[in-house]
Amino acid sequence: MAPSATMGESPSAPAEFRSLLLRSYDGFTTRKVSTAPARDCTTDEVPIIDLSGMFGDLNARKKVASEVLNAAKTNGFFYIKNHGIPEEATLAAHQKAKEFFKLPISEKSKLVSNISSYGYHGLYTRQVNPSQSKDRKETFNFHYDPEFDPAHKQHLTTVPQYVKDHLPKDSMIWAPNGIPEFKETVLGHYEQCLATARRLIRIIALGLDLPEDYFDRLTSYPGADFGLVFYPGHGEDKIEDLEEVGLGAHTDLQILTLLWQDENKGLQVLNNNHEWVFAPSIPGTLVVNIGDFLMRLTNDQLKSTVHRVIQHGKKDRYSMPFFFGFNFDEKLGVLPTCVNENNPPKYEPATCGELIAKRLALGAKPSA
Repeated sequence: MAPSATMGESPSAPAEFRSLLLRSYDGFTTRKVSTAPARDCTTDEVPIIDLSGMFGDLNARKKVASEVLNAAKTNGFFYIKNHGIPEEATLAAHQKAKEFFKLPISEKSKLVSNISSYGYHGLYTRQVNPSQSKDRKETFNFHYDPEFDPAHKQHLTTVPQYVKDHLPKDSMIWAPNGIPEFKETVLGHYEQCLATARRLIRIIALGLDLPEDYFDRLTSYPGADFGLVFYPGHGEDKIEDLEEVGLGAHTDLQILTLLWQDENKGLQVLNNNHEWVFAPSIPGTLVVNIGDFLMRLTNDQLKSTVHRVIQHGKKDRYSMPFFFGFNFDEKLGVLPTCVNENNPPKYEPATCGELIAKRLALGAKPSA
């Protein structure tokens, strides 16, 4: 289903709002949010960008870069098509996700990690937003490993020891689960996402008036987490709690996110009028959004946008997010092309890992 074709003027903001509590790198913050019911996004709010030029000559790449930067500055969310990820790899991973989440809870629970945040998580075991309900979803997620990276998996003996030491020692999350070729199939899509993210950050470098390879050294052993996510449908059951979230309102933590979603809509984005709008699935596309660390590096030029998932439909919903970040140990300040005499850096240099740790340490919501 495509976004509604409404173009031109954005809908006027409704008169009634409420405050939304969010975690950030700098502590708890609030946003103004309309109480109006969510509607489908317009193509102005979440544009569709054709990435064909990403594989072309320099002029073609610069044209794509201009479109990507405009969307990243204006909305922070956009669809991409002709992105180079084979559909068969994506659909095969989706099929394995469906098979996995149909396993008995006793089998899935064997993949719960006691030493990291990865592996299997059941319904209502996580709460992304401390002021909202617990998340009504199941997940299987995993982290970057050079073993999964085509740039390194044939040369694992050359991976620096400090990189190996940094990786969670939770390989048990890949223990056999009874689904043939589960790991291989999921990693087939993951590897394609990793390659696309590396290409896309080169496009963003061009758009920021930086050398195209400016970020290459920062993505040698990147933060690159991936998840299979299952939002159970309600069937004919009555929705008892209309405020219940599938995934609580938040911004993403790192550089950018690539999201595949099935045909059952649930993703909602907070637009510039403080309204919730659905970003429904469009065949052949992924949804991309900018993360907090890239917003910080660009001195807030690019926009990390609040979003959530509301799954009140009858049918099950599946999604597969890929979260992309720079090397964990890179201490970075505001990019040189994003500052001038009238716009000095707003932020001191930091590593993404340090900032994420600060945000995750916030815990429960502050007392009133």
